[in-house]
Amino acid sequence: MKQIVVISGKGGTGKTTVAASFAALAVNKVVVDCDVDAADLYILLKPTILERHAFVGSKVAFIDQQRCTQCGKCAQVCRFDAVSPDFVIDPASCEGCGLCSRVCPEHAITMEDKHSGEWFVSQTRYGPFVHATLGIAEANSGKLVSLLRQHARTIAELEHRDTIIIDGSPGIGCAVIASITGTDLVLIVTEPTLSGLHDMLRVMELAQHFHTKVAVAINKYDLNTDMTREIEAYCLAHNVALAGRIAYDPIVTEAMVNRQMVVEYAQGDTALQIRSLWQTVASQC
Repeated sequence: MKQIVVISGKGGTGKTTVAASFAALAVNKVVVDCDVDAADLYILLKPTILERHAFVGSKVAFIDQQRCTQCGKCAQVCRFDAVSPDFVIDPASCEGCGLCSRVCPEHAITMEDKHSGEWFVSQTRYGPFVHATLGIAEANSGKLVSLLRQHARTIAELEHRDTIIIDGSPGIGCAVIASITGTDLVLIVTEPTLSGLHDMLRVMELAQHFHTKVAVAINKYDLNTDMTREIEAYCLAHNVALAGRIAYDPIVTEAMVNRQMVVEYAQGDTALQIRSLWQTVASQC
């Protein structure tokens, strides 16, 4: 079973556009949206939800007002100022460390599961789809990503599917680390700008730290050919595979507006470039 993750050092490079087209082009696969902080792959896949599960990412303190004597010890030790003057815990500020419950002389504080989001198992026109939504300002995105990947692998094993397509997160945070570890190939979708190059290098270093095979795709390469050549030169000098280039094309936006993948909406040069990119990526796993 091969696992291919599509990531980007920054947002807006076209990562999800590419991942969505891969979902359409790959056969016998499971698709996972691991960009749990801002999931949007479902917009294109139009899933029918089969299973819905609560995600408990952490604990949050709760003060029993009947037992609380308002001695103030909990407020004294809380580094996050989560205890209000009337001794009520602010769940948005509480980090779930549990120190307040340890120092409370009346045992009035308990640590309760915090419902941080939901995750889903769905069916789409392109097969099984595992995705989630993390609540606003909620933590443990990496834990949720790991859960999604584990369940996707279970589905793949049960249904004898040989490929898992992962739409990862931008940046280099916990969700990205959880998305790339143990995969067969990390495809970095970048753009020909200074920020695109800078953030590509950061996420490339992260992937290489985990000894994961890396390839690069340059989206909208024709908007800045000088920067495109600089990115290509870097890849060549550092033995990083350049998997493909995709030209800027308004048809991509048009396809998104119509909630379709580029490769199913159009048959022009851009769609052909994405198809060629997929063939290259699939052959490198």
